[in-house]
Amino acid sequence: MYYYRLGNIPPKRHTQFRQPDGSLYKEELVSSEGFSGIYSNLYHINPPTRIKQLEEPVKFGPKRIDDYALRQTHLNTSKVATTGDDYLGARKVLLMNNDCLISICSPKQRRMDYFYKNAEGDEVIYIHDGKGALISQFGRLEVRQGDYVVIPRTVIYKFEFEEGPLRLLIIESSSPVETVKRYRNQLGQLLEHSPYCERDIRPPHELVTDTSKGEFLMKIKKQGYLHHYVYDHSPLDLVGWDGFLWPYAFSIHDFEPITGRIHQPPPVHQTFQTHHFVICSFVPRLFDYHPQAIPAPYNHSNIDSDEVLYYAEGNFMSRRGIERGSFTLHPGGLPHGPHPGTVEKSIGAKETHELAVMIDTFRPLHLTTDSLEFLDKNYPMSWTDNTSVKDGFHEVNTP
Repeated sequence: MYYYRLGNIPPKRHTQFRQPDGSLYKEELVSSEGFSGIYSNLYHINPPTRIKQLEEPVKFGPKRIDDYALRQTHLNTSKVATTGDDYLGARKVLLMNNDCLISICSPKQRRMDYFYKNAEGDEVIYIHDGKGALISQFGRLEVRQGDYVVIPRTVIYKFEFEEGPLRLLIIESSSPVETVKRYRNQLGQLLEHSPYCERDIRPPHELVTDTSKGEFLMKIKKQGYLHHYVYDHSPLDLVGWDGFLWPYAFSIHDFEPITGRIHQPPPVHQTFQTHHFVICSFVPRLFDYHPQAIPAPYNHSNIDSDEVLYYAEGNFMSRRGIERGSFTLHPGGLPHGPHPGTVEKSIGAKETHELAVMIDTFRPLHLTTDSLEFLDKNYPMSWTDNTSVKDGFHEVNTP
């Protein structure tokens, strides 16, 4: 990220910065990788360490399935209206490993009456449907449909969404979520040929300084539990901050696609990186312009990664039976590719208007018990043209 600041801060770090009554503002350093990564300095009215009450932790987290057979998988979540009452209760983790959790979230409640802190993972929240604001110590950030909202771990926040359809794709990462290294120069600036630049990244735009007293609940996620902390002051008691670590929004619509004469591989769509997986954006773009080009993707064997696609908008010419809000999981060890008939049909096509988010993990993913209600049992046999085929655990009627 780049340097940013909001509010009032002293001229030098770790020096006296006094409130109007003569007392010191309370400085807090929020740092990554010990003291070797990016960081920000925050200036509080109240000590961030002082709590009023510590309540009993509550078990929180998915249950993974370890005996799911190796097979291509389609999770059709397109018909889901709501997944729970509040923001945390509505999170349904569908796919997981030790490096990431992939969830859908469609809460009934549009405003959170508590604060949340993920103490063990960065979060990327893709707003498939919805509009509102992320409120954090770093300020107010307006968010809208199509945004990736990147929230570093330990950021204290809550969402305030407007009424209307609300559908979120949530990706949690055990390692930092970063811009793509090959698109940065040695000082971290995004290069000229990057598919997006700093102008496209939206930081919090307005500091929210709340001096009120009372009871403020913060739910902190760590090691399979929600830990409930109660404060007598708002965590939004900052008068200023500066640094490189802060939440931000980046719209999928601001991703500029890289195209070529022949079909380009998925890395050209890469948007974010972590130590253990990447996130890519498939956006409206011109197809390949070689006179003999085949726009449909070629068959591909993953030998060391699992590929997840979340289909957001448009018609996906290489897939049959995929709907808005579908997930596909193509695991390492199996080839996958266009469905029958879609390759010839793609020849001559000039452009696509699809939107999709792809997560490629470097270690195998597991389904969870919450995913089973969305499982399309026909999908593993969807590459055959036979009308009645048995795949070993059920009968499939293919189109």
